[in-house]
Amino acid sequence: MGLIGPGGMGNNLLRSFAAMPDVAVAFVCDADARRADAAAKTAESIAGHRPQVVKDMRRIFEAKEVDAVVIATPDHWHAPATILACEAGKHVYVEKPCSHNIREGRLMLEAARRHKRIVQTGTQSRSVDQLIRAMELLRGGAIGEVLVAKAWNSQLRGNIGHAKPSSPPPELDFDLWVGPAPRIPYQSNLLPSIWRWWYAFGCGDMGNDGVHDIDIARWGLGVETHPAKVTAMGGKYFFDDDQQFPDTQYVAFEYDRGGKPRQLVYEQRIWSPYVQEGHENGNAFYGTQGMMVLGKHSGWQLFGPRNELREKAEGRLDGTPHHRNFLECIKSGQRPNADVEIGHLSATLCHLGNIATRVGRTLHFDPKAEKISNDEEAGRLVRRTYREGHWAVPKGV
Repeated sequence: MGLIGPGGMGNNLLRSFAAMPDVAVAFVCDADARRADAAAKTAESIAGHRPQVVKDMRRIFEAKEVDAVVIATPDHWHAPATILACEAGKHVYVEKPCSHNIREGRLMLEAARRHKRIVQTGTQSRSVDQLIRAMELLRGGAIGEVLVAKAWNSQLRGNIGHAKPSSPPPELDFDLWVGPAPRIPYQSNLLPSIWRWWYAFGCGDMGNDGVHDIDIARWGLGVETHPAKVTAMGGKYFFDDDQQFPDTQYVAFEYDRGGKPRQLVYEQRIWSPYVQEGHENGNAFYGTQGMMVLGKHSGWQLFGPRNELREKAEGRLDGTPHHRNFLECIKSGQRPNADVEIGHLSATLCHLGNIATRVGRTLHFDPKAEKISNDEEAGRLVRRTYREGHWAVPKGV
């Protein structure tokens, strides 16, 4: 295995995979030399073998001994790296959101299928027993027909301040880090992790934490296509800083499920020093015969008519079963629990929600063509602008 982007969540993934007896971490890769060296030391301390450190991910794709790669880079690298890995014959575990934009998600899916590769998205709730049980109950009619699903992202984020362009630190190859994205000057409140608040590199908190709960909402609602209509409002209500994405959002998606409308709602308040409905980030499912309130980090409660508590479960979110599912699917050839198609459908909701919030209009979306209808400004945001001639720009964008 090779691991690309071993900071933050990537470090957690490195620790998980390196501890597994059927995994040998052969490479770690990062544009930041200090992070890469620290990751190699971590892997060696766990498995007793120091992986090779590389700065350019292409060295991993060229290595014939590598069967699979973990991609825990910033969002703007998720799709280009996944596509390159599939083309090189590697299986892929890619962090969420699986894509930076809708078009890239489609190209990822096509690459995985064309090269017959296993691609698992890092929405680990898909492999958690108590959440699988909750979804089975919803699908089995425990609260009647589920007409509306809600996801919320309610937490207290930090102010990233204002900064001006400056020179990157000597250990960082910033040009390599930017990759196929538009060339934007380095500034101190861009790295690490803060890139997610910038249009060129991230998908805001809707695509960061929100995608987990959006994925669960879509799972429980039982919709396996894109929505036909999206409406949203929001913006920067709280933070005075360089963040480009909203700190406050309310997004509603409408689906046509066999001629029957279904609704998925997303709420975001990342300035909240409190939790709502018992969960900082959570879900609610509203059915014709009851309701389920769910928090992926703690469990769920199922209520019948007149709020009668009928069933509940407790449990913690653990990523290990999700990582194991990826490995077992490589061995068996079966589709993983969060296959790239699942990741693409859920990431698209984040992209559409951000687009609708940004333009301030209701969007009509063609689920088959994956295009926004009759709105030229919004339609352009289904894709992105790339750095001309860069080796990682996906074909077909």
